[in-house]
Amino acid sequence: MKLSRRLHRTIGIVLILPMFGWAISGMVFFIKPGYQAAYAPLSVKKYPLQQALQVSAGDWQQATLINTVLGSHLLVEQGGVTHHLDPTTLQARPEPSAPDIKRLINDAISDQAERYGDIVSLDGQRATTTTGVSITLDWNNLRLSQYGRDTRIIDTIYRVHYLQWTPSSTINQILGFTGLLLILGLSILGLKLFLHGRR
Repeated sequence: MKLSRRLHRTIGIVLILPMFGWAISGMVFFIKPGYQAAYAPLSVKKYPLQQALQVSAGDWQQATLINTVLGSHLLVEQGGVTHHLDPTTLQARPEPSAPDIKRLINDAISDQAERYGDIVSLDGQRATTTTGVSITLDWNNLRLSQYGRDTRIIDTIYRVHYLQWTPSSTINQILGFTGLLLILGLSILGLKLFLHGRR
């Protein structure tokens, strides 16, 4: 029984930090503090079309005409791929300049200054704001995505909870399997000690 007690104590000590992290992260997932803002969708602002546009029919499965602060956009789907066209020429609309990207993003975040603040830097189609939020423009699909400090924290908690502690999926699987074996061993030893104590 002394060996069982020592093993039980040792495994318990080894599992203190992982179980503590799992319990705390589980509470966060249950309460979900800050989730709404961290994963809130961010969309390009759309406006009514200023004038009627006649678009020639093409070999498309779907076509959507959108008007933004940058003008009119024609998004067409062909073979499962979305293409961003100029509705007048039906040619691929070139990627916008840096000032136009800022203009489009600023227009999208203008009503949410508390979360986004102002744009402080621009790297390609990715902008960073004064509140630390990263906003990425997907020009082909005319979509925006946002990723802030709160999103990074929640994603880190997720990785802690699901034992994604390293960049290697193989090592993470080994850690997870080892953790399960230790919990199983702890339970068996605990049951053994309990039954022995009742004799």
